[in-house]
Amino acid sequence: MKIGLYFGTFNPIHIGHLIIANHMAEYTGLDQIWMVVTPHNPLKKKETLLDDYQRLQLVHLATEDYPKIKPSDIEFKLSQPNYTVNTLAHLQDKFPQHTFSLIMGEDNLKSLHKWKNYEVIMQNHEIYVYPRLDAKGLAEEAPNSAFKNNPKIYFIDAPIVEISSTFIRENIKNKKNVQPLLPSKVWEYLDHNNFYKK
Repeated sequence: MKIGLYFGTFNPIHIGHLIIANHMAEYTGLDQIWMVVTPHNPLKKKETLLDDYQRLQLVHLATEDYPKIKPSDIEFKLSQPNYTVNTLAHLQDKFPQHTFSLIMGEDNLKSLHKWKNYEVIMQNHEIYVYPRLDAKGLAEEAPNSAFKNNPKIYFIDAPIVEISSTFIRENIKNKKNVQPLLPSKVWEYLDHNNFYKK
């Protein structure tokens, strides 16, 4: 199977994440999308980041009605700080029957050349890129030509979704109703546990 890896802290997962993941599952050559929950880096301040397993539970709740979208805790088991190139090597070793591709926004593609061993990633894996808006609200400019014409990079005409987890957390704290931005089970879980309210 061709698996697309969609990495994130998912703090919390929201409908924007699901729209992109579902678009990748339905309109590309990928068979499944794994939502890879990034663990808390022990060297960074935690602040509003929910516990790793709480965020994983939110991804479970959000994706249980989507058979092509699966939660993944693969990075919980790897040493910190973790690098994508190591996660990919670990997955390929553990699941040799699958091929793994990366899913990322255009903003991340622009900084890909700064990633550890990014040449190894590009040599061994395809990358599916979804559009993002820049600070002026315009679609991001295409990245430099090294990435633009690379046969392993696919620019997907996915919907541009401008919802951020930061916006959701801030507005829950400010007692605003953000229910439409979250899968219903995620909203119920957050509300029941009083997450982000303080």
